[in-house]
Amino acid sequence: MQNPVTVASGTFGYGREYAPLFKITRLGAVTVKGLRLTPHAGNPLPRHVEVPGGLVNAIGLQGVGVEAFIEKDLPFLREKKVPVIVNIWGVDADEYVAVAERLNGVPGVSALEVNISCPNVKEGGAAFGANVQTASALIEKIRGRTTLPLIPKLAPNVPDIKPFARAMADAGADAIALINTIPAMVIDIETRRPVLANRSGGLSGPAIHPVAVKLVFDAAQAVKLPILAMGGIMEPRHAIEFLIAGATAVAVGTANFIDPQTPLRVIDGIADYLRRHKLASVRELTGSVVTS
Repeated sequence: MQNPVTVASGTFGYGREYAPLFKITRLGAVTVKGLRLTPHAGNPLPRHVEVPGGLVNAIGLQGVGVEAFIEKDLPFLREKKVPVIVNIWGVDADEYVAVAERLNGVPGVSALEVNISCPNVKEGGAAFGANVQTASALIEKIRGRTTLPLIPKLAPNVPDIKPFARAMADAGADAIALINTIPAMVIDIETRRPVLANRSGGLSGPAIHPVAVKLVFDAAQAVKLPILAMGGIMEPRHAIEFLIAGATAVAVGTANFIDPQTPLRVIDGIADYLRRHKLASVRELTGSVVTS
């Protein structure tokens, strides 16, 4: 990555959608929407709603499937010569492994973000991320079938993130990503019905940022793995806070829907911070939080 800023899966399509808005080659990496073996329609509408401090979504991992991505979307990203992180998921461990195998060795794919924490699907996703042993076994299985770097995306709604981070390191992960959205629900008080067709969804946006900072800090204390941090980055200071807490890189998510220029503002803001504080690189910022 030429800089420590990517975009969060599910908020940037497959890259082509945002290309008319800015030079995506300025990004450190492009992280694409989640992929399983086959196309997936996601959840029924309505599936997102704005709330104070963020967004609750239940998109349900809508995606084109791995073959369509390789054939139609990846060539565009290869032309841009920007690292591509592919978010993968499956309804069972075998599907996760099959997707990872299919992407192994495909030119233009730089890493796999393994989604074991999505709260918006009934199968897969959080079913793997809520248990240390289950999550570890899945990553071990994928690790044995691909040479691509693995970045498990961890769930925020666990009692303690540290055992999960250590388990991922032991299972062969190359980095970890956190956090995913927080389970949430919105009710229309006039109809007394849930606003989302899926009833519940995942909360993202600035409201979850302090939660994410705490979990990044805890994980950084537990493992030496690089951490890709996300959760409520709206301004450069939010990304810088993640880096100080222990993150190696950051991903901008919900802000892409509000101001698509946010990732570029974050890149420039980090560079400005380094200059003002006379720091030679982002590495000097990572984990520099003062706790005593």
